[in-house]
Amino acid sequence: MSVAAQPLHPRRNSGGPAFNSAGECLGMAFQSLGADQAENIGYVIPTVVIMHFLNDLLKHGKYTGFPTLGIDVQTMENAHLREAFGMAPKQKGLLVSRVAPTTAATKVLNAGDVLLSFDKETIANDGTIQFRKHERVAFSWLVAQKYYGEPAELTVLRDGKELELRIEDFHPEESLVPVHLFGRSHEGPSYMIVAGLVFTTLSVPFLRSEFGEEWDCEAPVEIVHRVMNQRAQFKGEELVVLTQVLAHDLTVGYEDLENVMLVSINDITVKNLRHCLDIIEGCSEKYLRFSFQNNLVLVLKPEDAKKATAEALEQHSIPAATSPDLAEPSAALAASAPTTPTPA
Repeated sequence: MSVAAQPLHPRRNSGGPAFNSAGECLGMAFQSLGADQAENIGYVIPTVVIMHFLNDLLKHGKYTGFPTLGIDVQTMENAHLREAFGMAPKQKGLLVSRVAPTTAATKVLNAGDVLLSFDKETIANDGTIQFRKHERVAFSWLVAQKYYGEPAELTVLRDGKELELRIEDFHPEESLVPVHLFGRSHEGPSYMIVAGLVFTTLSVPFLRSEFGEEWDCEAPVEIVHRVMNQRAQFKGEELVVLTQVLAHDLTVGYEDLENVMLVSINDITVKNLRHCLDIIEGCSEKYLRFSFQNNLVLVLKPEDAKKATAEALEQHSIPAATSPDLAEPSAALAASAPTTPTPA
Protein backbone atom coordinates (compact mmCIF):
# COMPACT_ATOMS: atom_id res chain seq x y z
CA MET A 1 0.00 0.00 0.00
CA SER A 2 2.74 2.45 -0.96
CA VAL A 3 4.00 4.36 -3.97
CA ALA A 4 7.63 4.69 -5.04
CA ALA A 5 8.77 8.28 -5.53
CA GLN A 6 11.90 10.38 -5.79
CA PRO A 7 12.69 11.83 -2.34
CA LEU A 8 12.36 15.57 -1.97
CA HIS A 9 15.24 15.70 0.48
CA PRO A 10 18.12 13.22 0.59
CA ARG A 11 18.13 13.01 4.40
CA ARG A 12 14.53 13.72 5.32
CA ASN A 13 12.20 11.21 3.73
CA SER A 14 9.81 10.51 6.56
CA GLY A 15 6.72 12.19 7.93
CA GLY A 16 6.05 14.94 5.40
CA PRO A 17 3.40 15.38 2.70
CA ALA A 18 4.26 14.61 -0.92
CA PHE A 19 2.83 16.86 -3.67
CA ASN A 20 2.59 16.58 -7.43
CA SER A 21 3.44 19.36 -9.89
CA ALA A 22 -0.08 20.76 -9.56
CA GLY A 23 0.28 21.19 -5.81
CA GLU A 24 -2.04 18.29 -4.97
CA CYS A 25 -1.16 16.13 -1.96
CA LEU A 26 -0.45 12.57 -3.10
CA GLY A 27 0.26 11.11 0.30
CA MET A 28 2.69 10.95 3.20
CA ALA A 29 6.40 10.24 2.75
CA PHE A 30 7.43 7.51 5.19
CA GLN A 31 10.68 5.80 4.17
CA SER A 32 13.44 5.53 1.59
CA LEU A 33 15.82 2.84 0.44
CA GLY A 34 19.32 2.95 1.85
CA ALA A 35 22.22 4.14 -0.28
CA ASP A 36 23.53 0.56 -0.47
CA GLN A 37 20.27 -0.55 -2.15
CA ALA A 38 19.32 2.30 -4.48
CA GLU A 39 19.62 6.05 -4.92
CA ASN A 40 16.85 8.65 -4.71
CA ILE A 41 14.00 6.17 -4.17
CA GLY A 42 11.49 6.90 -1.44
CA TYR A 43 8.01 5.63 -0.60
CA VAL A 44 4.74 7.44 -0.05
CA ILE A 45 1.57 6.25 1.70
CA PRO A 46 -1.20 7.21 -0.77
CA THR A 47 -3.98 9.54 0.36
CA VAL A 48 -6.60 6.82 -0.25
CA VAL A 49 -4.90 4.66 2.39
CA ILE A 50 -4.60 7.58 4.83
CA MET A 51 -8.27 8.51 4.39
CA HIS A 52 -9.36 4.90 4.94
CA PHE A 53 -7.32 4.82 8.15
CA LEU A 54 -8.83 8.10 9.42
CA ASN A 55 -12.40 7.12 8.48
CA ASP A 56 -11.87 3.78 10.21
CA LEU A 57 -10.97 5.65 13.41
CA LEU A 58 -14.09 7.82 13.08
CA LYS A 59 -16.37 4.84 12.45
CA HIS A 60 -15.06 2.47 15.12
CA GLY A 61 -13.12 4.64 17.56
CA LYS A 62 -10.04 2.54 16.83
CA TYR A 63 -8.10 1.15 13.89
CA THR A 64 -9.65 -2.14 12.76
CA GLY A 65 -7.69 -2.64 9.54
CA PHE A 66 -8.30 -3.14 5.86
CA PRO A 67 -10.86 -5.89 5.21
CA THR A 68 -10.08 -9.11 3.39
CA LEU A 69 -12.44 -11.87 2.31
CA GLY A 70 -10.28 -14.50 3.99
CA ILE A 71 -10.27 -16.79 0.97
CA ASP A 72 -7.65 -18.44 -1.20
CA VAL A 73 -8.32 -18.20 -4.93
CA GLN A 74 -7.04 -19.59 -8.22
CA THR A 75 -7.13 -17.75 -11.53
CA MET A 76 -9.44 -19.12 -14.23
CA GLU A 77 -7.38 -18.24 -17.30
CA ASN A 78 -7.28 -21.84 -18.51
CA ALA A 79 -10.16 -22.65 -20.90
CA HIS A 80 -10.43 -26.28 -19.79
CA LEU A 81 -10.62 -25.23 -16.14
CA ARG A 82 -13.44 -22.78 -16.91
CA GLU A 83 -15.31 -25.42 -18.87
CA ALA A 84 -14.95 -27.99 -16.08
CA PHE A 85 -16.60 -25.60 -13.60
CA GLY A 86 -19.50 -24.85 -15.92
CA MET A 87 -18.58 -21.31 -16.89
CA ALA A 88 -20.27 -19.83 -19.95
CA PRO A 89 -18.01 -18.31 -22.64
CA LYS A 90 -18.63 -14.76 -21.43
CA GLN A 91 -18.41 -15.50 -17.72
CA LYS A 92 -15.27 -14.50 -15.86
CA GLY A 93 -14.12 -14.98 -12.32
CA LEU A 94 -11.87 -16.64 -9.77
CA LEU A 95 -12.04 -20.15 -8.33
CA VAL A 96 -12.38 -20.21 -4.54
CA SER A 97 -9.97 -22.88 -3.29
CA ARG A 98 -10.26 -22.30 0.47
CA VAL A 99 -12.42 -20.25 2.84
CA ALA A 100 -11.01 -19.43 6.29
CA PRO A 101 -13.42 -20.83 8.94
CA THR A 102 -13.40 -17.67 11.11
CA THR A 103 -13.99 -15.11 8.37
CA ALA A 104 -17.34 -13.54 7.49
CA ALA A 105 -17.24 -15.12 4.03
CA THR A 106 -17.49 -18.63 5.47
CA LYS A 107 -21.25 -18.13 5.92
CA VAL A 108 -21.84 -17.66 2.19
CA LEU A 109 -18.87 -18.97 0.18
CA ASN A 110 -17.79 -22.56 -0.39
CA ALA A 111 -14.58 -24.01 -1.77
CA GLY A 112 -15.29 -24.73 -5.44
CA ASP A 113 -17.39 -21.59 -5.98
CA VAL A 114 -16.42 -19.32 -8.86
CA LEU A 115 -16.44 -15.72 -7.65
CA LEU A 116 -17.81 -13.67 -10.55
CA SER A 117 -18.19 -10.21 -9.00
CA PHE A 118 -17.76 -8.24 -5.80
CA ASP A 119 -20.16 -5.38 -5.09
CA LYS A 120 -21.35 -5.55 -8.72
CA GLU A 121 -17.79 -5.18 -10.07
CA THR A 122 -16.96 -7.98 -12.52
CA ILE A 123 -13.80 -9.91 -11.69
CA ALA A 124 -11.64 -11.01 -14.63
CA ASN A 125 -10.16 -14.47 -14.98
CA ASP A 126 -6.80 -13.12 -13.81
CA GLY A 127 -8.35 -11.72 -10.61
CA THR A 128 -8.38 -8.05 -11.61
CA ILE A 129 -11.11 -5.42 -11.82
CA GLN A 130 -11.29 -2.22 -13.85
CA PHE A 131 -9.75 0.66 -11.91
CA ARG A 132 -9.49 3.58 -14.28
CA LYS A 133 -9.54 3.78 -18.05
CA HIS A 134 -6.98 1.29 -19.39
CA GLU A 135 -5.96 0.40 -15.80
CA ARG A 136 -6.73 -2.68 -13.76
CA VAL A 137 -5.96 -3.68 -10.16
CA ALA A 138 -6.38 -6.85 -8.10
CA PHE A 139 -9.95 -7.29 -6.87
CA SER A 140 -8.59 -7.38 -3.30
CA TRP A 141 -8.13 -3.60 -3.62
CA LEU A 142 -11.90 -3.26 -3.90
CA VAL A 143 -12.41 -5.44 -0.83
CA ALA A 144 -9.88 -3.36 1.12
CA GLN A 145 -11.81 -0.15 0.44
CA LYS A 146 -14.69 -1.38 2.60
CA TYR A 147 -14.88 -1.13 6.38
CA TYR A 148 -15.48 -3.87 8.92
CA GLY A 149 -19.15 -3.98 9.83
CA GLU A 150 -20.34 -3.14 6.32
CA PRO A 151 -22.23 -5.54 4.02
CA ALA A 152 -20.94 -6.81 0.69
CA GLU A 153 -22.61 -8.38 -2.32
CA LEU A 154 -21.10 -11.34 -4.15
CA THR A 155 -22.04 -13.11 -7.37
CA VAL A 156 -20.85 -16.70 -7.59
CA LEU A 157 -21.23 -19.68 -9.88
CA ARG A 158 -22.01 -22.79 -7.85
CA ASP A 159 -22.79 -26.15 -9.45
CA GLY A 160 -23.47 -24.38 -12.75
CA LYS A 161 -25.95 -21.91 -11.20
CA GLU A 162 -25.34 -18.19 -10.76
CA LEU A 163 -26.17 -17.05 -7.22
CA GLU A 164 -26.42 -13.61 -5.60
CA LEU A 165 -24.98 -13.76 -2.08
CA ARG A 166 -24.56 -11.20 0.66
CA ILE A 167 -22.13 -10.85 3.54
CA GLU A 168 -24.11 -9.01 6.21
CA ASP A 169 -21.10 -7.63 8.03
CA PHE A 170 -17.39 -7.94 7.55
CA HIS A 171 -15.40 -8.92 10.61
CA PRO A 172 -11.67 -9.60 10.94
CA GLU A 173 -10.45 -13.15 10.58
CA GLU A 174 -9.16 -14.71 13.79
CA SER A 175 -5.38 -14.59 13.70
CA LEU A 176 -3.79 -17.97 14.39
CA VAL A 177 -0.31 -16.39 14.60
CA PRO A 178 -0.66 -12.75 15.76
CA VAL A 179 1.55 -10.22 14.00
CA HIS A 180 1.63 -8.05 17.14
CA LEU A 181 0.65 -8.25 20.82
CA PHE A 182 -0.80 -4.81 21.49
CA GLY A 183 -4.51 -4.20 21.89
CA ARG A 184 -4.96 -7.17 24.25
CA SER A 185 -5.67 -7.15 27.98
CA HIS A 186 -2.16 -8.53 28.48
CA GLU A 187 0.22 -7.08 25.90
CA GLY A 188 3.22 -9.16 26.90
CA PRO A 189 3.86 -12.72 25.71
CA SER A 190 1.77 -15.48 27.26
CA TYR A 191 3.74 -18.29 28.87
CA MET A 192 3.40 -21.32 31.12
CA ILE A 193 6.12 -23.20 32.99
CA VAL A 194 5.75 -26.85 33.95
CA ALA A 195 8.69 -28.46 35.75
CA GLY A 196 11.12 -26.30 33.79
CA LEU A 197 9.32 -26.69 30.45
CA VAL A 198 8.59 -23.22 29.10
CA PHE A 199 5.57 -23.04 26.79
CA THR A 200 4.43 -19.97 24.90
CA THR A 201 2.15 -19.10 21.99
CA LEU A 202 3.45 -18.71 18.48
CA SER A 203 3.46 -15.08 17.33
CA VAL A 204 5.48 -12.95 14.96
CA PRO A 205 7.10 -11.00 17.86
CA PHE A 206 8.19 -14.34 19.34
CA LEU A 207 9.64 -15.47 16.02
CA ARG A 208 11.54 -12.19 15.64
CA SER A 209 12.98 -12.38 19.14
CA GLU A 210 13.96 -16.04 18.71
CA PHE A 211 15.21 -16.11 15.10
CA GLY A 212 15.70 -12.46 14.06
CA GLU A 213 14.07 -10.36 11.36
CA GLU A 214 14.64 -13.11 8.79
CA TRP A 215 12.74 -15.65 10.90
CA ASP A 216 10.98 -16.96 7.80
CA CYS A 217 14.39 -18.27 6.66
CA GLU A 218 15.86 -19.16 10.06
CA ALA A 219 12.96 -20.76 11.95
CA PRO A 220 12.20 -24.49 11.66
CA VAL A 221 10.42 -25.35 8.43
CA GLU A 222 7.44 -26.84 10.25
CA ILE A 223 6.82 -23.59 12.13
CA VAL A 224 7.19 -21.39 9.05
CA HIS A 225 4.78 -23.63 7.16
CA ARG A 226 2.17 -23.24 9.92
CA VAL A 227 2.57 -19.46 9.93
CA MET A 228 2.28 -19.13 6.17
CA ASN A 229 -0.43 -21.68 5.41
CA GLN A 230 -2.53 -22.62 8.43
CA ARG A 231 -5.69 -20.66 9.35
CA ALA A 232 -7.51 -20.57 12.68
CA GLN A 233 -10.36 -23.09 12.81
CA PHE A 234 -12.21 -21.41 15.69
CA LYS A 235 -12.06 -18.33 17.88
CA GLY A 236 -9.33 -18.52 20.50
CA GLU A 237 -7.19 -21.11 18.72
CA GLU A 238 -3.45 -20.74 19.32
CA LEU A 239 -0.32 -22.63 18.34
CA VAL A 240 1.62 -23.65 21.43
CA VAL A 241 5.41 -23.97 21.37
CA LEU A 242 7.87 -25.50 23.82
CA THR A 243 10.42 -22.74 23.56
CA GLN A 244 13.05 -23.91 26.06
CA VAL A 245 13.78 -26.36 28.89
CA LEU A 246 15.10 -24.94 32.15
CA ALA A 247 17.68 -26.99 34.01
CA HIS A 248 16.15 -29.35 36.59
CA ASP A 249 16.63 -32.97 37.59
CA LEU A 250 13.18 -33.81 36.21
CA THR A 251 13.99 -32.48 32.73
CA VAL A 252 17.25 -34.38 32.25
CA GLY A 253 17.35 -35.80 28.73
CA TYR A 254 14.85 -33.26 27.40
CA GLU A 255 17.35 -30.41 26.96
CA ASP A 256 17.40 -30.63 23.16
CA LEU A 257 13.65 -30.12 22.89
CA GLU A 258 13.22 -26.45 22.08
CA ASN A 259 11.07 -24.48 19.66
CA VAL A 260 8.91 -27.47 18.82
CA MET A 261 5.15 -27.37 18.31
CA LEU A 262 3.00 -29.01 20.98
CA VAL A 263 0.29 -31.19 19.42
CA SER A 264 -1.46 -32.88 22.36
CA ILE A 265 -1.35 -33.70 26.06
CA ASN A 266 -2.49 -37.18 27.05
CA ASP A 267 -3.94 -37.61 23.55
CA ILE A 268 -6.08 -34.46 23.87
CA THR A 269 -5.40 -32.03 21.04
CA VAL A 270 -4.46 -28.65 22.51
CA LYS A 271 -6.56 -25.64 21.50
CA ASN A 272 -4.51 -22.89 23.12
CA LEU A 273 -2.19 -22.22 26.05
CA ARG A 274 -4.99 -21.94 28.61
CA HIS A 275 -6.38 -25.25 27.42
CA CYS A 276 -2.94 -26.80 28.08
CA LEU A 277 -3.02 -25.43 31.62
CA ASP A 278 -6.51 -26.86 32.19
CA ILE A 279 -5.47 -30.30 30.92
CA ILE A 280 -2.42 -30.37 33.18
CA GLU A 281 -4.28 -29.15 36.28
CA GLY A 282 -7.11 -31.62 35.69
CA CYS A 283 -4.88 -34.62 34.99
CA SER A 284 -5.79 -37.72 37.01
CA GLU A 285 -3.61 -40.14 35.06
CA LYS A 286 -0.27 -41.56 36.14
CA TYR A 287 1.69 -39.65 33.49
CA LEU A 288 1.57 -36.37 31.65
CA ARG A 289 2.42 -37.27 28.07
CA PHE A 290 3.30 -34.29 25.85
CA SER A 291 3.27 -35.06 22.13
CA PHE A 292 5.08 -32.74 19.73
CA GLN A 293 5.57 -32.41 16.01
CA ASN A 294 7.64 -35.11 14.32
CA ASN A 295 6.32 -37.66 16.85
CA LEU A 296 8.52 -36.41 19.70
CA VAL A 297 7.25 -37.36 23.17
CA LEU A 298 7.96 -35.97 26.63
CA VAL A 299 6.64 -37.71 29.78
CA LEU A 300 6.39 -36.45 33.37
CA LYS A 301 4.55 -37.62 36.49
CA PRO A 302 1.96 -34.96 37.49
CA GLU A 303 2.80 -34.77 41.21
CA ASP A 304 6.53 -34.68 40.57
CA ALA A 305 6.01 -32.03 37.88
CA LYS A 306 4.04 -29.82 40.28
CA LYS A 307 6.80 -29.97 42.86
CA ALA A 308 9.50 -29.43 40.24
CA THR A 309 7.70 -26.34 38.91
CA ALA A 310 8.05 -24.53 42.24
CA GLU A 311 11.69 -25.59 42.49
CA ALA A 312 12.47 -24.43 38.93
CA LEU A 313 10.86 -21.04 39.56
CA GLU A 314 12.95 -20.52 42.69
CA GLN A 315 16.13 -21.81 41.08
CA HIS A 316 15.81 -19.48 38.08
CA SER A 317 14.30 -16.50 39.98
CA ILE A 318 11.06 -16.52 38.00
CA PRO A 319 8.18 -14.85 39.90
CA ALA A 320 5.26 -16.82 38.44
CA ALA A 321 4.58 -20.08 36.61
CA THR A 322 2.19 -18.38 34.21
CA SER A 323 1.75 -14.99 32.57
CA PRO A 324 -0.93 -12.70 34.10
CA ASP A 325 -3.50 -13.50 31.41
CA LEU A 326 -3.43 -17.20 32.33
CA ALA A 327 -3.73 -16.43 36.03
CA GLU A 328 -7.12 -14.79 35.44
CA PRO A 329 -10.39 -16.49 34.45
CA SER A 330 -11.05 -15.97 30.75
CA ALA A 331 -14.19 -16.22 28.66
CA ALA A 332 -11.97 -16.41 25.61
CA LEU A 333 -11.18 -20.08 26.18
CA ALA A 334 -12.06 -21.78 22.95
CA ALA A 335 -15.25 -23.62 23.71
CA SER A 336 -16.13 -23.52 20.04
CA ALA A 337 -14.39 -26.81 19.31
CA PRO A 338 -15.09 -29.98 21.30
CA THR A 339 -12.29 -31.74 23.11
CA THR A 340 -11.16 -34.44 20.72
CA PRO A 341 -8.47 -37.10 21.05
CA THR A 342 -5.55 -36.96 18.68
CA PRO A 343 -5.97 -39.47 15.83
CA ALA A 344 -3.75 -42.53 16.22
